[in-house]
Amino acid sequence: MPGRFGQHDAMHGATAGSTFPAPFSRFSGEVRAEWIDSNDHMNLAYYVVLFDHGTDAIYTALGMGPDYKQRYRGGTFAVETHTLYRAELRQGARVAIETLVAGVDAKRLHLAHTMLGPDGRPAAMQEILFLHVDLETRRVAPWPAAILAHLLAARDAHARLPRPDWLGGRIAMPG
Repeated sequence: MPGRFGQHDAMHGATAGSTFPAPFSRFSGEVRAEWIDSNDHMNLAYYVVLFDHGTDAIYTALGMGPDYKQRYRGGTFAVETHTLYRAELRQGARVAIETLVAGVDAKRLHLAHTMLGPDGRPAAMQEILFLHVDLETRRVAPWPAAILAHLLAARDAHARLPRPDWLGGRIAMPG
């Protein structure tokens, strides 16, 4: 499904120096019956669940999959999120998550997810800021060099994509 940022790249994962998919889209899912609320649409909490699956998919491609904790004694903690809801999703709706690597530095990763509804249009968007953490000391720590190389390659591949107008937004009431 073409998405918010254009056609998908066929590559599955990347290493430093290779072309990283731009945008990254390796997760799709379906709205489950148990996620439906009293308004007969998906409860807001489950949008976050689906976005988290999108994060897991890009983490695996970046070398931060299930064995990351054992290899590096590291992990990431989310320190800030912002979610925008654009369209309701009903039971059985198929969605896909597209991810933009919006920023990377020595200890942080900023992702922008777009959830595409069955019609291919954005149903929700989430930006999320992660800190890399040494899981033994529970303190913020620099990325391992190999992982930072993957993150920078992804950031550079995504730098040519348009930045979403909602990125860096805030909640405020008019007037």
